[in-house]
Amino acid sequence: MGLGGCIILIAVGAILTFATDWDMQGVNLDLVGIILMIVGLIGVSTFSSIARRRRVVVPPTTPVVDDPAVTHHRRDGYTDGYGV
Repeated sequence: MGLGGCIILIAVGAILTFATDWDMQGVNLDLVGIILMIVGLIGVSTFSSIARRRRVVVPPTTPVVDDPAVTHHRRDGYTDGYGV
């Protein structure tokens, strides 16, 4: 379940808890709504912790070295008139 599914669970739970006054025999809709909101909040926190771990920036393994001894052609922008 992604972030969108978790937000939908929270919204449906809030609607069932706060915006409805239906009476179903044997089902407490307020409790069902609270359970859906809790499950949605757990999902959002889990998703955000997983997404935070994915954002780790790894430095490049090979350093980029500009060696002036290796020049194939000039790169001053005016050699051929086209910048090459």
